[in-house]
Amino acid sequence: AAPAVLQFTIATASWSVLVRVVAGFGEEALAGYGVGLRIIIFALLPAVGLSNAAATLVGQNLGAGNPERAEKSVWKAAWINAAFLGAISLVFLIFANAIVGFFTNEPNVQAIAADALRIVAYGFVFYGFGMVLETAFNGAGDTWTPTFLNFFIFWLFEIPLAYLLSYYFGYGVHGVFWAITLAFSLLAVVSAVLFNRGKWKEKKV
Repeated sequence: AAPAVLQFTIATASWSVLVRVVAGFGEEALAGYGVGLRIIIFALLPAVGLSNAAATLVGQNLGAGNPERAEKSVWKAAWINAAFLGAISLVFLIFANAIVGFFTNEPNVQAIAADALRIVAYGFVFYGFGMVLETAFNGAGDTWTPTFLNFFIFWLFEIPLAYLLSYYFGYGVHGVFWAITLAFSLLAVVSAVLFNRGKWKEKKV
């Protein structure tokens, strides 16, 4: 589980760096971003646990010489994870205002935090898939691929994109939220491509 935790930390640490982008929009934007971020990370933790379980299944099945069963286990876990985060996304879309109301009573802060939940929710299903597919490489003994993926997508793609969307394309603080959503989506696509290539099946566990 340690590599997966490191990889998730790489992703979430990038959101701390995004504070510098959000800071340009004032204290209320910072407060709203902080509230939204805490709720989002809390909602993602069960999905991280399921991803680690999928990695364990990969290791067990590859060790037993059954890569096809390993692949089926990963896709099953990916669908379950996507369904779970899909349900969370619906909760965020429908009840965002009520949820953030437990953390702040400032109207402007509430509005920004609620927007964060709603916008990032659009990427949750994709992240549900991507999280499992990338973590599956850990189970095959390949910790480099998911670590690099997280660094590339959440640091080299997401952070510059957040700056561009926020300041050059006029999205304001919402540009940060959209950058996170697009990073989730890109992670899913790239992870699926690499996973389907099947080179991980050749690893000796």
